[in-house]
Amino acid sequence: MPNIEGQVLVRPATLEDVPAIVAIWETVVAERKYTAVDTPFTWEEERAYISSLSAREIIYVAEVAGQVVGFQSLDGWVKYTHSMDHVGQMGTFLLPAFRGRGIGHRLTQATLDFARRHGYEKILIYVRQGNTEAQAFYASLGFVPCGKLSRQVKIDGQYDDEIFMELFL
Repeated sequence: MPNIEGQVLVRPATLEDVPAIVAIWETVVAERKYTAVDTPFTWEEERAYISSLSAREIIYVAEVAGQVVGFQSLDGWVKYTHSMDHVGQMGTFLLPAFRGRGIGHRLTQATLDFARRHGYEKILIYVRQGNTEAQAFYASLGFVPCGKLSRQVKIDGQYDDEIFMELFL
């Protein structure tokens, strides 16, 4: 599959992107194997989430030929204490036809640049153990496994572990 990295526009998400982001959620959730999320977010939920992001949190979208084909979010790890303000959590979601084509790397470059500018020192992600493609993708970016939560996900009666991976900036 050809790399289309040069044809990708990465930009911060706006409320106008809500329908496209929800459509990506619907597609990824329907696959039942790439995320622990088992029910897609509604337009209202996604709109509320985007509106709730602090100045240190962001969603980037990736566009190809004017179509939003993926997004990546960066959130603070916790909100109840400042002792972990240096830690962010990231998630990446792409439409199937656009995986493995360099788009995730472009999103991550934008997200990590943003993270550094906003005082993050460490980024955590958690990936389903069965999602070996995502684990390989994050490892290619320098993330290393740092823990496992056994039987953390249960979708359609099937358990999966979640692997935590971390990257120090």
